[in-house]
Amino acid sequence: MLNFPTQELRDRAIYFLEQTPQKRLQILQQLGIARYTFLTQMRINEANINCISRFLNNPNQVKFPNLNGADLSGLNLDTVNLIRGNLLGANLQGSSLVNADLLFANFTRADLRNADLRGATLNETIWLAALVDECQLGVGTGLSHQQRKDLQLRGARFSSSADDN
Repeated sequence: MLNFPTQELRDRAIYFLEQTPQKRLQILQQLGIARYTFLTQMRINEANINCISRFLNNPNQVKFPNLNGADLSGLNLDTVNLIRGNLLGANLQGSSLVNADLLFANFTRADLRNADLRGATLNETIWLAALVDECQLGVGTGLSHQQRKDLQLRGARFSSSADDN
């Protein structure tokens, strides 16, 4: 059973996710974390309740967002700044992250199938066991040659590349 502070935090996260996007943005502004506007798009489910709980528990410590296990599938995350973001096990299936800033992001065990990362900055990213089938990536994204080849072998697609599968 959850202890009271944990239950209270969970209740606050559920309350947040039940609000309209406009009301969510107001809450984020009050907390000083309105730069994470994608939180206004998240669906209410267990994964996102846990994610929002982390944001609400430490709003002053979200410079490097902890999106471990979050469900961001199908969202428009174009131009989002998730530098050093922890996306371990996150569901990004079908999401658009065009021109996103993802330097040092951890995609370990993340689901990026059919995601669009064209133009995203991907220097020093971690892709261990990430699902990338049909994930769209651009040229010059900051990936090492080895990362690029590994992602291609796992089904990622690189736009404007002569050596796509």
